[in-house]
Amino acid sequence: MFNSLSDRLSATFKNLRGKGRLSEADIDGTAREIRRALLDADVAVPVVREFIAKVKARALGAEVAQALNPGQQVVKIVNEELVGILGGQTRELALAKQPPTVIMLAGLQGAGKTTLAGKLAHHLKSQGHTPMLVACDLQRPNAVKQLQIGGQRAGVPVFASHPGVSSETESATGDPVKVATDGLTEARNKLHDVLIIDTAGRLGVDEELMRQAADIKSAVGAHETLFVIDSMIGQDAVTTAQAFNEAVDFTGVVLTKLDGDARGGAALSVASVTGKPVMYASTGEGLKDFEVFHPDRMARRILDMGDILSLVEQAEANWDRGEAEKMAKKFADQEDFTLDDFLGQMQQLKKMGSMKKLLGMMPGAQGMRQQLEQFDESSIGRVEAIIYSMTPYERNVPKVINGSRRARIAKGSGVHVSEVNQLLERFTQAQKMMKKMAGGGGMPQMPGGGGMPGMGGMPGMGAGGGASKKRKQQAKPKKKSGNPAKAAQEAREAELKRQQGASKRMDGSSFGAGSKDLNPEDLSLPKGFEKYLR
Repeated sequence: MFNSLSDRLSATFKNLRGKGRLSEADIDGTAREIRRALLDADVAVPVVREFIAKVKARALGAEVAQALNPGQQVVKIVNEELVGILGGQTRELALAKQPPTVIMLAGLQGAGKTTLAGKLAHHLKSQGHTPMLVACDLQRPNAVKQLQIGGQRAGVPVFASHPGVSSETESATGDPVKVATDGLTEARNKLHDVLIIDTAGRLGVDEELMRQAADIKSAVGAHETLFVIDSMIGQDAVTTAQAFNEAVDFTGVVLTKLDGDARGGAALSVASVTGKPVMYASTGEGLKDFEVFHPDRMARRILDMGDILSLVEQAEANWDRGEAEKMAKKFADQEDFTLDDFLGQMQQLKKMGSMKKLLGMMPGAQGMRQQLEQFDESSIGRVEAIIYSMTPYERNVPKVINGSRRARIAKGSGVHVSEVNQLLERFTQAQKMMKKMAGGGGMPQMPGGGGMPGMGGMPGMGAGGGASKKRKQQAKPKKKSGNPAKAAQEAREAELKRQQGASKRMDGSSFGAGSKDLNPEDLSLPKGFEKYLR
């Protein structure tokens, strides 16, 4: 969502790099570009004015004038002020001392409240809570049924004492306030510790419906009232948020459709205008596309600094500990990295969600946006099909996969032979990397170019190795000296190096022993290492 804003800000900060001192004109120009970028992103004008005033005041102060790198100091100031307008600190739900904790969702129709109710219930259930959903949207056709389906997907019970309307021609007859109070009684009887109430959406700022939401909140004594807002509505977000805040006095904001391609002004305006924190964000259609909103991490994403903490949290939540221990043991024993291992690692990554989203959290991802946009998510499924079409022996000893075997594997997996070739090439790169890491050599730079190591070797990003080969082909031979004496000296040194290399090869190995004296059993080598001496 913030791609355009990130590009504009990155281009602005480039002009500050390498400057030992920033003049007032430099700071004015930077502030002007940031103002334009924020206004183009649909951020509310009052928010932009306040933001620019704070940035300029700090940039003209001593913290920039005395800094060793003024440009980086300005970026630091912008980052801190962005965190401020996004809410400052992360805020979680305030749980009631006496369960159940009652959470009411309010917002405009079409903002995604009903879908979000299921996501929030799933999120709380994963944290060990026992939530229950209550269907109080009796006006939108099939809203109750939609909530029941969402609850079923999340594995959470739904209280629906009234079916609501099934078509636009029907008139709403149920009493949402009574449904809410009955749901609260049911939650207490069934010992649910969280109650999530889905209310009717408003097509606009409707006084009658606003009063209905206030009545529900008062009747159930809601501990948290979350205002659900569509991140794509732009400047209207401010007016809508202020109206709902006056009517129901919400305690927090939830941003939906944060994965859209709109300019994202709502996310940067609502918290600052209403004074209420953004607590959650919905980032996709899936049940797991839901996350706690961290202002500092979002600011880093906007400034293209990456969000490694969220990446680590997703890995911890989804990575199979048993699989990780298995790979660690293989490293310790220095066993071969096989295609089965390669497949297992790919499946672990799939559990973490969209690869585009994960790669977008890496620092410098904006510089590789074109490659990220061309990333083919379905290629991971094709990789699985190719490996499943191999025999167990072929997966463990991929060197035996000749031309006829490749044709058979391609036919079995429904792909072209070239895709099998590309996979085996990527696997060979991964195998070399794993061997180097197991030997203590650290993470090598994989071929493929770009800002991130190894991107060229990933499925969906195209075949790797091309850039490296091209660089080798373009490498120019070392020029010989025009001085005859110096040229003769260089020739003697080259001949001496060649003779030393030949002597070393004849002597046996880097162990310093002759080949006839080398016995692997006499060497205290790690288990499985002797195969590298054959």
